[in-house]
Amino acid sequence: MKVISTKLPGAVIVEPDVFGDARGFFTETWNEPRYAAVGLAVRFVQDNLSFSKKNTLRGLHFQNPRPQGKLVYVLQGEVFDVAVDIRRGSPTFGGWVGVMLSAENKRQFFVPPGFAHGFLVTSESALFAYKCTEVYSPQTELSLLWNDPAIGIEWPVAEPLLSEKDRRAPPLKDLPADRLLDFAIDQAAPRSV
Repeated sequence: MKVISTKLPGAVIVEPDVFGDARGFFTETWNEPRYAAVGLAVRFVQDNLSFSKKNTLRGLHFQNPRPQGKLVYVLQGEVFDVAVDIRRGSPTFGGWVGVMLSAENKRQFFVPPGFAHGFLVTSESALFAYKCTEVYSPQTELSLLWNDPAIGIEWPVAEPLLSEKDRRAPPLKDLPADRLLDFAIDQAAPRSV
């Protein structure tokens, strides 16, 4: 397994070992001791599965209190997956990183707590799976405007399919400060190997 750092400390790309032959392939999508050994010592409490059609954009979502870290990957199709650092006091506050995830590349993306997360389906459809470090809490969930010009995410489509909630989401400057996490200098971030 290979872990690749991004420009946002803590948000990492995971390339799991894949064993294939003429019959198909095998890969572990999660193995607590193996992932902990490469710096992803997290506990997951909920698994989710999402099916979406082309140009659907889901996000940018986060919750606080009860922030979620997410390990995301694609079982069918392809998505452009995005994490935005929204931790007050972080040196990368408002920074974003995007990663292409697909059933073919089998990459995973770890989005730490304190980051907003979203994805855009770039294939005809996509089956998107993710593990969460905290259970979903609709009372504490917030959305961040997907095309906030202050963040400047370079989405591969200009007119995505959005939920009404995501369409009305505020820009980062209008999010309530008390709903953002504080950046802690001593946070343990996953490391590259």
